Formats: sequence, structure tokens, C-alpha cells
Amino acid sequence: MSLLFALLVGVLTAAGVFLTLRAQTFPVVLGLTLLSYAVNLFLFGMGRLAGNAAAVIAPHATYTDPLPQALVLTAIVIAFAMTAFVIVLALKTRSELGNDHVDGATRTEAISAPVSPKTP
Repeated sequence: MSLLFALLVGVLTAAGVFLTLRAQTFPVVLGLTLLSYAVNLFLFGMGRLAGNAAAVIAPHATYTDPLPQALVLTAIVIAFAMTAFVIVLALKTRSELGNDHVDGATRTEAISAPVSPKTP
């Protein structure tokens, strides 16, 4: 179970990093969302994966640590707010510039732009 959980966190992290390095805004937003899911699962896993464990400490009983659960709940709210903000920002950029490239230039413009020497 722990190996499967670690593999899931690794796959989500790899996919998130791959999508974050893309040049369009939608894959970047999707990549950041996948990275936040991976971090949430990692934090959730820090509270020990235990089935049928009590959330309240009882004498001589196994329990689930409530702190990672509280951190994940807070992280979900923050990730949702940041995702909504980035989507609105991407829509505004798309309407202003007419494309969804992250630096505002299309691929052909970025390749064909001359490089000017820097002057001191």
C-alpha cells in the first residue's frame, strides 16, 4: 500500500513538473494543480496510513495524527483560491494579447526575434 501511495505521489509530481514547463497557460495551470495534489497527498501520508484507526487518542490504541489532516484541508482551500486567481489572470492575458503563450509571444515570434547585444 505504501509503495503504491509513493508511486502515485511520484507520478503526480512528475506530471505536474512536466506540465508546468509547457509554454501555454492552461498546461501550466493544470501542472500547478497536479503539484498541489501531490503535495496534499504527501502531507496526508505523513499522518501514517492506518485503516480503522481512531482520530482521537485513546490509551493503548493506534491513532491517526490530526495535524497533517488539518494542513491538507488548509492547503486544499489555498490551492483552490490560487487556481481560480491564475485562471482569471490567464483569461485576462489571453484577451489582452490574443494568445496563450506564457511570455506573450507566439512560438514563431520567439524563434525569429533577433537577439540584440546588450549595451553597458
